[in-house]
Amino acid sequence: MKRINNYSLLTLLLCVASLTVHAQKDTLKKTTIDITSVYKPVLLPAVKINLAATPVKADTSHPKLVYTLPTENLFFGYQPIPIEPVTVTPDSNLNMGSRNFIKAGLGNFSTALLSGGFSFGDGKKWLTNLYTDYRHSKGKIQYQKYSNLNIRASGSYFLPKNEAYGSVTIGATDYYLYGYDHAIYKYTKSDSLHYQLQDITLKGGIRNTVVGDYGISYNPSMEINSFSNNNWLTENSLILNAPVTKEFGEALSLKVEAKADMTLYHSWWRSPVNIKYHNNVFQLAPSLSYSSTQFTIHAGIIPTWNNGDFVWLPNVYGESKIPGKIFVLQAGWVGRYTKNTYRNLVAINPYIDPFSKVPNTREIEYYGGIKAKLGKHFAINAKAALVSFNNLPFFINDTATDNKSFKLSNESRLKDIRVHGDISYISQDKFSLNAGITFNGYTGMQNNAKAWNTVPMEITGSLRWWAYKQVLLKADFYAFAGGNYLEKGNIAGNFKPGTDFSAGTEFKFNKRFSAWLDVNNIFNNKYERWHNYPVYGLNLVTGVKMNF
Repeated sequence: MKRINNYSLLTLLLCVASLTVHAQKDTLKKTTIDITSVYKPVLLPAVKINLAATPVKADTSHPKLVYTLPTENLFFGYQPIPIEPVTVTPDSNLNMGSRNFIKAGLGNFSTALLSGGFSFGDGKKWLTNLYTDYRHSKGKIQYQKYSNLNIRASGSYFLPKNEAYGSVTIGATDYYLYGYDHAIYKYTKSDSLHYQLQDITLKGGIRNTVVGDYGISYNPSMEINSFSNNNWLTENSLILNAPVTKEFGEALSLKVEAKADMTLYHSWWRSPVNIKYHNNVFQLAPSLSYSSTQFTIHAGIIPTWNNGDFVWLPNVYGESKIPGKIFVLQAGWVGRYTKNTYRNLVAINPYIDPFSKVPNTREIEYYGGIKAKLGKHFAINAKAALVSFNNLPFFINDTATDNKSFKLSNESRLKDIRVHGDISYISQDKFSLNAGITFNGYTGMQNNAKAWNTVPMEITGSLRWWAYKQVLLKADFYAFAGGNYLEKGNIAGNFKPGTDFSAGTEFKFNKRFSAWLDVNNIFNNKYERWHNYPVYGLNLVTGVKMNF
């Protein structure tokens, strides 16, 4: 009984303890603690890192720049075109950016002009260009007629490291010998007045577009030409050229060029006494070039075999900057051979008769001069030279007959004191102005009294100006002092000075169509470049051009 009471008492105590713990738990739930503090967190400003490195020392060494900055120009410098007595001055309107175009025009003197250009290919793998040009004119003098047709196709095939290229050119020229006294001589068209020239040229070669590890560049080429006239005269030429250049760094280069120029001349028209001969020139030209920021020099020699005769030709020239000045000095001692083929001589004077063998011309030139670029737009060039000629042909009228054709008179030795100067102003592709003057003083003739039918002084000028976005204005000027010619009875005469001023414009309607106008020989000066062959005079030609 006592044990039971003890258990009862223990049980009662546990129940009271449980109630006490539960009461404390309820009391804590209702208690709230407030914490009050005056501390406020503050974000400190970031500390800026200051670097105090040692200044870099100035580089006072001069960089080695072996190149020349190009002039800000998209017009090429004016190159005077020899004035032909019976031709229309070639139009020089700019191609307005299209790869394909057709241009046509008409003018006085029954002038008709038609030309076109067409391109094919992507320009990356292959490219082909086709150009054609035809012009015809008829003057007031009997038989003063001229027509010319040229067709040229050229193409390139681009390999990973090379470019294979080739071209075909076909030319046909038709004109008459009208330079005689029409009151005395009465000719018909069949009386040897009519000249027809045919010119066919094939050319091909391959050149590397990427310089290899050994720094070697090459460009071998071959040219085949066939030139003939309607009097059964033929002249066939084969020209082989193989230049190889080896570069040693950026400044030094070695070049070796081998050239073979072989021509066969055959005049069937003189049957039964025909004339047939070979005219061959072989050359090997090694040279060494060095370029730096202050000067460049090219030194070489040209061993030449001229129809079996051996001669050394010089090939030395260079340029040097004047310290602290804008001028560049230039000097040279160079030699060259000019082949007197029928094709080359007709290009100078179309009224020459077929001839027997004519020796080639050897030319040695000593020259010196200066050139400079003034600011961004002006450029000047001045040069004086002493030129020695061996076997230079002069053109003289056929005084034994009617003066209408020209014979060749070979001058074995003479000198020419030549002075040339030019200046140009170029403002990008918007404005271009060029002017030049050349003096020639021929002395020391051995076989001729005077330098017949040469030009002692020439003045040239050219202007191209895009006055507005769609309007191009242009002008060309050519003047020359009269030389000497030979009349019947070996009487010497003097040419009157000649002046030819031409102007033109082109207006672009849109991207496809434009109109153009050329006015040639505005002063109507009927000068003579060749004795008895006056030019047309004032000539106006206008037409349209379509780009596509």
